[in-house]
Amino acid sequence: MSIATINKQSLKGGEWLIKESLPAETFIPEEFTEEQQMIRSMCTQFLETEVFPIVERIDSLEQGLMPSLVQKTGELGLLSTSIPEEYGGLGKDFVTSTIVNEYLGPGNSYSVAIAAHTGIGTLPILYFGTEQQKSTYLPKLVSGEWAGAYGLTEPNSGSDALGAKTTATLSADGKQYILNGQKCWITNGGFAHVYTIFAKVDGDKFTAFIVERGTPGFTQGVEEQKMGIKGSSTVQLYFQDCKIPVENMLGELGKGHKIAFNILNIGRLKLCAATLGGARVALNQSIEYAKTREQFKQPIANFGAIKHKLAEVAIRTYVAESALYRTAKWIDEKEQELLANGKPFAEALLAGAEEYAIECAALKVYGSELLDFAVDEGVQIHGGNGYSAEYAISRAYRDSRINRIYEGTNEINRLLALDMVLKRAMGGRLDLMGPAMAVQKELMSIPDFGAAEELPFAVEKKLIANLKKAILMTAGAAVQKLMMKIEKEQEILMNLADMAIEVFHAESTLLRVMKLVELKGEAAVSGQLNILRTYLYDAADRVNKCGKDAINGFAEGEEGRMILLGLKRFTKADPFNTKAARRQIADQILEQGHYCF
Repeated sequence: MSIATINKQSLKGGEWLIKESLPAETFIPEEFTEEQQMIRSMCTQFLETEVFPIVERIDSLEQGLMPSLVQKTGELGLLSTSIPEEYGGLGKDFVTSTIVNEYLGPGNSYSVAIAAHTGIGTLPILYFGTEQQKSTYLPKLVSGEWAGAYGLTEPNSGSDALGAKTTATLSADGKQYILNGQKCWITNGGFAHVYTIFAKVDGDKFTAFIVERGTPGFTQGVEEQKMGIKGSSTVQLYFQDCKIPVENMLGELGKGHKIAFNILNIGRLKLCAATLGGARVALNQSIEYAKTREQFKQPIANFGAIKHKLAEVAIRTYVAESALYRTAKWIDEKEQELLANGKPFAEALLAGAEEYAIECAALKVYGSELLDFAVDEGVQIHGGNGYSAEYAISRAYRDSRINRIYEGTNEINRLLALDMVLKRAMGGRLDLMGPAMAVQKELMSIPDFGAAEELPFAVEKKLIANLKKAILMTAGAAVQKLMMKIEKEQEILMNLADMAIEVFHAESTLLRVMKLVELKGEAAVSGQLNILRTYLYDAADRVNKCGKDAINGFAEGEEGRMILLGLKRFTKADPFNTKAARRQIADQILEQGHYCF
């Protein structure tokens, strides 16, 4: 299959699978502006001075402490990065707000409260509110005077959000909606001032409402006792004949799903940013411990087994960072394009995130699993001390686990990502048929055993192109074989999703390193080259394994053998000494004393 070269414009969501991306058109973290670097430093300094010294007090849910931290964050402008200036915000771009999420992300329970406030607590009103609603609530939310929360989940409706039982009934005089029902797992629920609450009107019209604390009939339960993020307020909310003014309906009657699902797209990317920040800090803690902890008369950092762990966390951190900012810039460019074409502000922002909903789901999965891996390896490096509450890594380990559950479980996000790709293909929004047929034709031809190109990164680019072919071949064969039944084959869909997630992150890393080599030369980025080549080598094996599992799930006999041969052909990577590369990566971060890529 020949992969077409794109024009100088952002790819559409999912289009990276069938089109070539160029380094020059890929945004990388090394391109942060001076202002963005300053904001990054401000976030880091705030955690070091205001949050980390009092984590025990935060975890004890000390009365009034979290609201005061929210307000302090607001005073620095960090709650309002992407909010328009007319509502008291800074009016910055999407990349800048992503930076804030990443660098406030390592703050344990504090980070959860801030992410909920700036995301699901504020954005529904920004994107769907009337002018009156926005001017009433946004200035208080961006300043930190008020905190925001969001009520979607119920005891019997989690991933199935539209199965909610909370009802809203219009009063006889038509002036109020009367809410009855309950919500659970409400982050910031114990101290928020304003809530976005979802309920059904007339039994089936799923609708959102703005509900203020103190409204008669609105009460909250006790704080949940949780495994982790203990300092994050999490309560149940109860509504008993709670009267909400009709002007507090958010968005349109019966269109609450648009609010719920569109806000989640942005939340998933921002969650990836926060987990990335957490992984970087966990890695730094592990580096520091490995350098100071001695066994057998030397620091444990000298041992190959420890170097392998440190290097692998660094590799995955770099990979996540590459994919995150590539996507954040795409969303930002889409927003700017739509604004330039006359789209209203809120519509442009929502459409930008919706365009890249596939990538947002992939980032959420990768970022949350990166953090789990980083803290798990961190505890292992700390040994018995990692199990002690005296060490920060133990808190990070407990706090990490929730990330694979909220903003849609990782299973739901894997299924969603694949579902969106297939639906866009069937709807003509994404042309997968042509490239998939080209792959089938290529499989019937004699492989090209000619001399490899000697251009820089020719080997890596060919591997990425082949891994994309492996996805198209496997997905195409699965769809052809299973037809409409494929939606019931969740295991196969998740295998395909994992293939796509691997390849998207691998390509993002390749583009970043290619751009850095163009800017700085190979000698200056030797560590990044080791990261890229190690990740690509391992990713090819992971894609092969997921592909085999998928193929064996729907094909057998001669048919299955033929497809498996194609998979083997497309996932073949040249031999590479990953042990030496990992040791060099580890030596580099150990010498610097922190993640330095």
